[in-house]
Amino acid sequence: MDNLSSASKKQEALLRMEGISKSFPGVQALNDCRFELCSGEVHALVGENGAGKSTLMKILGGIYHKDTGHIYLEGKEVEIHNPRMAQHLGISIVHQELNLMPHLTAAQNIFIGREPRAKVSFVVDDKTTNQEAERLFHLLNLKLEPTTKVADLTVAKQQMVEIAKALSFNAKILVMDEPTAALTDTEIEELFGVIRKLRESGVGIIHISHRLEELKLISDRVTVMRDGKYIDTKFTQEISIDQIISMMVGRTIYETAPELPEKPSEDVALEVRNLNRGKALRDISFKLKKGEILGFAGLIGAGRTEVARAIFGADGFDSGEIYVKGKKVHIKTPGDAVLHGIGYLSEDRKRYGLTLGMDVKENVVMAAMKKFLGWLGWVDFTKATVRGQEMVKALNIKTPNLEQKVQFLSGGNQQKVVIGKWLTADTDILIFDEPTRGIDVGAKSEIYKLLNDLAHQGKSIIMISSELPEVLRMSHRVIVMCEGRVTGILNAGEATQESIMKYATMRSETMLATAQ
Repeated sequence: MDNLSSASKKQEALLRMEGISKSFPGVQALNDCRFELCSGEVHALVGENGAGKSTLMKILGGIYHKDTGHIYLEGKEVEIHNPRMAQHLGISIVHQELNLMPHLTAAQNIFIGREPRAKVSFVVDDKTTNQEAERLFHLLNLKLEPTTKVADLTVAKQQMVEIAKALSFNAKILVMDEPTAALTDTEIEELFGVIRKLRESGVGIIHISHRLEELKLISDRVTVMRDGKYIDTKFTQEISIDQIISMMVGRTIYETAPELPEKPSEDVALEVRNLNRGKALRDISFKLKKGEILGFAGLIGAGRTEVARAIFGADGFDSGEIYVKGKKVHIKTPGDAVLHGIGYLSEDRKRYGLTLGMDVKENVVMAAMKKFLGWLGWVDFTKATVRGQEMVKALNIKTPNLEQKVQFLSGGNQQKVVIGKWLTADTDILIFDEPTRGIDVGAKSEIYKLLNDLAHQGKSIIMISSELPEVLRMSHRVIVMCEGRVTGILNAGEATQESIMKYATMRSETMLATAQ
């Protein structure tokens, strides 16, 4: 792979971002960040989830406004107020979620809203539109018919259409957010061929990716961000993947000792065998023991939530088997899962875990309402009140009374109400998806204690978390996923941030046998 030439190392930067800070209510997303890009350079931008990469690029793309700092294009300071201005300045972003209209052709998507016109101004000149699209495809060495409907294209080809669309704005800077996430190896090589051609033509490319092994193949430099801060920039060929990972996760894990519960039972509470659903889930197999906290780690798009939703019956799956306490079960709906003793605490508790307009008592009993019905089908409010009081006391839910609407509780207390709901339903298998997202440090500590207490009681817990320190602190074992596959299974004693990141950023399953 060619590096930057000596001349390009010394030339005036195409883009410089200096002292960029951005805060949202209660969150400092970026703190004094900087970034530099040269013409004809592929510059990788990496970091863990929440490192600030996307926020920095959204500022460059005019989606967010910076609080402080300066942006220079070709040495001249600019203010980017909106995405249209960014495009006018030659900045285009190809987002991970492609922004195309499937019912239109490739050419129509490229020039939507800017179609060449015939002599009569209100008539679109389809011939010229297709010719211009074909010219762009030729520049990219793409064999693609402009008249093909986007719905009939592969994801890889759709991505190429997005790149052609960006170039149609005469882009000098192209930001690519996780461009290879949904591509096969062959498609990735095709994409890299296009990126190399763009680099040769002088386009500066910012490549955001969690696949660290790709950096050596495509990038000239790499910038690492962590916790909203700039860490360092290195020439790719002068730094190892291990060094990059160390910069990405270089914070103190926890000063206190891990809070692992005692060793779990050898009894298997839940077993998943060969679970598949398209590209989202690929041959997922694992066992969850009684009294165990099984951590699930991985980067965005790894498939962790998809596994949880499939087990809970929220999403279907193509093939595979689920066993509860050794017995094969058929789970088609969340109701089926609850009947088999499985509860799911979604990462979006306000949308999927709670009814915000209802009170604490009603939310606690809603998953087991049949238990609180009298012989005429009326709700036994006395019984429901007693159960609500028991959960408030047992889980230390801070609420003025049982009639308080849950929308007015803090995030930590809302999470406790969801836990109380599934305990009321007598679920023995609990799936926690991002259990401490959006709650403060003190509430996190209480949630950790609750998880430990539940494990001590013999409950079996799957904990999905994007916070590696949290996974390491709380798990007996850690399952690591990448691209819908299990790529590593680590015992607590051998799991580290570095080892998890290695498995979370790999494309193949070659290390799985070693991990097991």
